[in-house]
Amino acid sequence: MGLWNSIRYYNTVKYLQIKSKKLACLKWSIHGIIFISICVILFWKKEYQENSHLVSSVTAKVKGVAVTKDSDLEGVLWDVADHSGLSQGKDSFFVVTNAIVTKNQKQGSCPEVPDSGKKCRSNKDCTKGYTDQKSNGVQTGKCVDFDWSVKTCEVFAWCPIEKRRVGPKPAILGSAENFTVLIKNNIGFPNFNYTNRNILPHMNDTYLRGCVFNRTTDPYCPIFRLGYIVQEARENFTEMAIEGGVIAIQINWECNLDRLFHKCVPEYSFRRLDEKNSNKTIFPGLNFRFARNYKQNGVEERTLFKTYGIRFDVMVTGKAGKFNLIKLITYIGSTLAYFGVTIIVVDFLLANYVHPSCCKKEVKSYYTGKKYETVEYQLEMRDVSNREGQDCESSP
Repeated sequence: MGLWNSIRYYNTVKYLQIKSKKLACLKWSIHGIIFISICVILFWKKEYQENSHLVSSVTAKVKGVAVTKDSDLEGVLWDVADHSGLSQGKDSFFVVTNAIVTKNQKQGSCPEVPDSGKKCRSNKDCTKGYTDQKSNGVQTGKCVDFDWSVKTCEVFAWCPIEKRRVGPKPAILGSAENFTVLIKNNIGFPNFNYTNRNILPHMNDTYLRGCVFNRTTDPYCPIFRLGYIVQEARENFTEMAIEGGVIAIQINWECNLDRLFHKCVPEYSFRRLDEKNSNKTIFPGLNFRFARNYKQNGVEERTLFKTYGIRFDVMVTGKAGKFNLIKLITYIGSTLAYFGVTIIVVDFLLANYVHPSCCKKEVKSYYTGKKYETVEYQLEMRDVSNREGQDCESSP
């Protein structure tokens, strides 16, 4: 019968109307708070917009020359091919700031450096053909004098072996802070078929030849002074140049593609990525080795460089939003349920905590009686049984 009745009849909710200005004010106050909150979220988080992810490409071009003042390299000119020609991976560039140079190396036999090889007293302590990760060559089986105080195993290697372990102080290319880099960033939002770049439309050749990025005076110039980047990352370039490190150049695109509020320009920020304190990490900074080979009197020789420097990683993030009617309707529909909170709050307060000045005691009792009906199950079932029995007795 219950299913049949649900098909035959239409049910609706019954409301009680209470004539109380104070309860009406409470109801509309809660409605107002909910409405304002929904509107704030709608416009603050742009819930009426459809979003698109970002695709990006980055290229960087470093410019600058410097002359070294270290005793081993005094008067040597370093240009872009010397200090920035080494690739460090996608969306990054590397600038040499310090170096240890070992000149005139050629293959032969020489004593191993004590820090990298094995100290010995006789040939028995050395194994011919042995090598490990720390050594600079292959042991010949001989124990020879490294200097007047210590003996080490002889190795077949590029001799003389690099002896210096710590970079010069101050850094030989400390003037690299005045180098500049042009960063070209092309971005696109596939969902909207929209593309842009950080070289904005008003930037012509004349402008780009004279501008340098400054957060206050020129925040959109794509040419950056390396010293300013490190300064914005709250680091000291002179100190960082000694051992090197890693700096992040973050480009963020938060684009509004609506016609009335169109805005799509890059925002730059900078921070250091590696651990700079020597007492907190085993190998602080950033360094690697490379060699320049040549022939001298028919014999192959090389100059070994252990270079320290700063790697700049360009990280591009962002999103774009554009008005979408379906998104707006979906958001409005999903928030309508919040207005039901008003009924719950007012009913709860009216039944439990409303002050007599708001509603008289008789009104509250009448409201409670109309709103809630208490049914005792056992008593109700007994009454039903009695009625059924009387019906049976009265029937012929």
